[in-house]
Amino acid sequence: MSTEYTSSEMMTVTAARALENGMTCFVGIGLPSEAANLARLTHAPDVVLIYESGTLQTKPDVLPLSIGDGELAESALTTVAVPEMFRYWLQGGKISVGFLGTAQIDRYANLNTTLIGDYQSPKVRLPGGGGAPEIATNAGEVFITLKHSKRAFVKDVDFVTTLGFGRDGKGRDGVPNIGKGPTRVITDLCVMKPDPETRELIVVSLHPGVSREDVIEATGWEIRFAGELESTPEPSAHELEILRELKAHTERQHAGE
Repeated sequence: MSTEYTSSEMMTVTAARALENGMTCFVGIGLPSEAANLARLTHAPDVVLIYESGTLQTKPDVLPLSIGDGELAESALTTVAVPEMFRYWLQGGKISVGFLGTAQIDRYANLNTTLIGDYQSPKVRLPGGGGAPEIATNAGEVFITLKHSKRAFVKDVDFVTTLGFGRDGKGRDGVPNIGKGPTRVITDLCVMKPDPETRELIVVSLHPGVSREDVIEATGWEIRFAGELESTPEPSAHELEILRELKAHTERQHAGE
């Protein structure tokens, strides 16, 4: 099998590697679900995947279309009511990591999935927060994955749907019973982490073939880079094989084959 890969595959594999075996992960639909299930099928077979609809330790054979996809319930160890999912599992501190996507993210890792433009007269209305605001404030830490562009990476989000570190980077300071917040952002160009002092996102790793200029051009603020900038390891042939088969199987199933 060819070891050539796309930037999207690079992003998914890198995001999957962020999950460790034995973690309990609250998974968002889309890119987070793709990465989380790749982790489960490769290096982290004992990762516990939980979805907002109440499915615990689910092991889907295909990527779910939504949190209500029957595949999640059919392959879960058990299911619980949504209030129990949030009140007992999430707010009870039993989730290691929340894995989220978004439409907009800013320099302090605040997420916007509500609207683009002015609140009273928006250009675009987005799906809303769903469970993301609760996940981001109650999970032990948060991983975020999305494709890198100036449209998505803005200096200040139009609306704070989901708290990162607030408008000034201090939104979590002094707040009890709240998780660490976003600890890494994985894109198709790089990996970012919050600066320990300011909480502003900085680039800590560039994917192979990506330059600093590529990231600067795709970011809507004056992005900074770590002093010791790393190079993200390439996907292995095994990871690519598993990922491609997962996506191909998903397409076949959704097509009714």
